[in-house]
Amino acid sequence: MKPKVFIARPVPQEVENYIAEHCEYRIWRQKERIPADVLLEETKNVDGLLAANPAVTPEFLKQLPQLKIISNTAVGYDSFDLEAMKEYGVLGTHTPYVLDETVADLAFSLILASARRVPELNHYVKQGNWTKKTQSSEIFGKDVHHATMGIVGMGRIGEKIARRAVFGFEMNVLYNSNTPKPELEEKYGMEYSNLDSLLERSDFVVLILPLTPSTRHMIGKEQLERMKPDAILVNCARGAVVDEEALIEALQQGKLRGAGLDVFEQEPVDPNNPLLKMDNVVALPHIGSATENTRNAMAMKAAENLVAGVTGKVPDNVVKELKDLVK
Repeated sequence: MKPKVFIARPVPQEVENYIAEHCEYRIWRQKERIPADVLLEETKNVDGLLAANPAVTPEFLKQLPQLKIISNTAVGYDSFDLEAMKEYGVLGTHTPYVLDETVADLAFSLILASARRVPELNHYVKQGNWTKKTQSSEIFGKDVHHATMGIVGMGRIGEKIARRAVFGFEMNVLYNSNTPKPELEEKYGMEYSNLDSLLERSDFVVLILPLTPSTRHMIGKEQLERMKPDAILVNCARGAVVDEEALIEALQQGKLRGAGLDVFEQEPVDPNNPLLKMDNVVALPHIGSATENTRNAMAMKAAENLVAGVTGKVPDNVVKELKDLVK
């Protein structure tokens, strides 16, 4: 008898076919996100769940005694209550590696767009404001090449960003992470720095680290005040890594040149958020991995993790905090 699984989001046909080879399944085919009560009902009496950032709580898990694995189709897993998953013996997996290059591309898109004021000046031209009377100084941007970049978080994606910065733009790269990475320092000529020094020295500060209790509001008023007034903050991590109110205040008071944001504390972002009214803020709808090729690869990796977990094998991508559950 095949194990039973529920697929809580539409997936490419080849991914569905792969799961069908190994499992009995049901699937949510609507474009709209599955309601929480429907997800709970559909997940009862299944061995595995494939979903995009599901809210995994003790209340959710205690109603699913048969569940063995939750396969997340994203790399971040801050929606997992890890202690509850340990308590109930439910594996959690994610999809690292397949999205690294795409997210690094997006980070550099935000760097360049913010520095050279691309969205702002695109609007400026289309509104008919570019005339013979326009002074060049009105449309000046900020150089990216040979500037100093500070990367907060030096995991897989951080390394990809550093490679682009060093070899593509000849930038000086500082980085901060839980542990120094001497092999990467040698490879890219980077310099490990404590956070305060990195903020003080960088022209661009790029955030690319997971959201955890220790990183929530890691960048607050004190940290923003350490940054150069001509610096640009780029957040491709999670919105709550930054104290958004403090960022709004810093931008309003001219303490930063600008910001490039793919993530916000509230998502979808409130249309009345002051950040959306600022010309010096480039705002995107959390699209770090949003290309067809990458999202399809993420879905397939999630399917492979799911199938492994319900067929008695060890999935490739068990989140590190739950590796003790693997027998």
